[in-house]
Amino acid sequence: MRLHHKILIPAAAGGLGLVAARAWSRRGVRQQRTAQLVGLGARSGQAWALHRARRLFADAERRTELDTAFELRTAEQVAATLGNMKGAMMKIGQMASYLDAALPEPVRDALADLQQDAPPMSGELAAGVVAAELGLPPEDVFAEWDPVPIAAASIGQVHRAITTDGRAVAVKVQYPGISEAIAADLDNAGLLFGGLGMLYPGLEPGPLVDELRARVLEELDYRIEAAHQREFAEFYRDHPFLHVPEVIDELSTRRVLTTELATGARFDEVVTWDQAERDLAGEAIFRFVFRGLYRLHNFNGDPQPGNYLFRPGGQVTFLDFGLCKRFDKAEVQVFSEMVQAMVIDRDIARFRRVVEEVGLLAPGLPFTDDQVEDYFGHFYDFIKESETLTMTEEFASETVRRMFDAGGAHADITKAANVPPSFVIIQRINLGLYALLGRLEATANWREIANELWPFVDGPPSTDLGRAEQAWLATREPIDT
Repeated sequence: MRLHHKILIPAAAGGLGLVAARAWSRRGVRQQRTAQLVGLGARSGQAWALHRARRLFADAERRTELDTAFELRTAEQVAATLGNMKGAMMKIGQMASYLDAALPEPVRDALADLQQDAPPMSGELAAGVVAAELGLPPEDVFAEWDPVPIAAASIGQVHRAITTDGRAVAVKVQYPGISEAIAADLDNAGLLFGGLGMLYPGLEPGPLVDELRARVLEELDYRIEAAHQREFAEFYRDHPFLHVPEVIDELSTRRVLTTELATGARFDEVVTWDQAERDLAGEAIFRFVFRGLYRLHNFNGDPQPGNYLFRPGGQVTFLDFGLCKRFDKAEVQVFSEMVQAMVIDRDIARFRRVVEEVGLLAPGLPFTDDQVEDYFGHFYDFIKESETLTMTEEFASETVRRMFDAGGAHADITKAANVPPSFVIIQRINLGLYALLGRLEATANWREIANELWPFVDGPPSTDLGRAEQAWLATREPIDT
């Protein structure tokens, strides 16, 4: 059975920045200095788009020349280009991208370009950050250092290196000045989400903004990311198919994060593998997400294609732990009660009481229990029955639209629904995880796999990966859940 709905797939996330900039401009709240940076950032963004177009028609040697010519060489360039083109609003847009369904199609199309890789900073500028953080230039800190980055993202770029004791490592270096630029932009985030109240009367923007701000600010401190990654690496150590690179503590600081160098195929290659391998990859990601949530109570909230490396047989390496959310027992208990009421007991009256108690819906709204089940039940469709299902991109898209399409078939409940703080990052599943599984067209009996991962069921292994994981779990100390 295929989970398939005739709904257009939403455009790429990240579109909220332009909307916010326009709102701020109309209200005249941007300082003159910030306005100048916005102008420079816009010009830099246009130049970067032109640069990418030129690369398409260049040979390898010419591409290297073009890339070198376009490198960001000063902190001012970084702040201007990334602080406004790829900064706070892009990060918020990634996390809150399920709101994109409410934006007009032309706006989403215009903003899709913000999801392209950021232009890299020069090797000299990256070396300066390493020297400032670690006390010596990278050539002295490491036995070997590659000044050419292997990846560039929204707030930092990654270099290969070899430590003095012979370990191959990945060194993530934060763009200088980006922390200050993003923190300044976050001061105005409330204006954007406050305006959404006109579309979604049930939305309480204050707690939503506070939660998003806290998570973004955490991403800017690599020491926090290192702590999360250490926790996941320890939990999954010696796992038969899930791998988290080890953190090199002595070479990590607030703006430099050094980890074991991992290898593997990227997501775009995996989608070309045969279906059996894609199924194993999807199952491995599914197990990682929900075991981390229900057993570790720490959720890696950024399921996007660039954060994984794959090998055959369901072997997956998980990268980037900057956006994590730790849940307390009471919050995890709420998630458990919702699953038990909707999926296991089919007690919709009880499910409604839970979502009203946590603030997803206000009490006393004029919706029948059947309407509540019809709306929320979709999010549990793939685990309601013990049957083999294929995830699709259309199912992921329907999930997004059902939650936040203010003009859709479920508009009344959509507009009345709220996003409490504990659900802000967890909602990334609905876009990130489902979209990944949909692109893989991953097929499995998701209910039986979920039964293994839910502590309140603790079912027997149902697949070969499940049996391998059970053998690994038998060697681990139990975690108090």
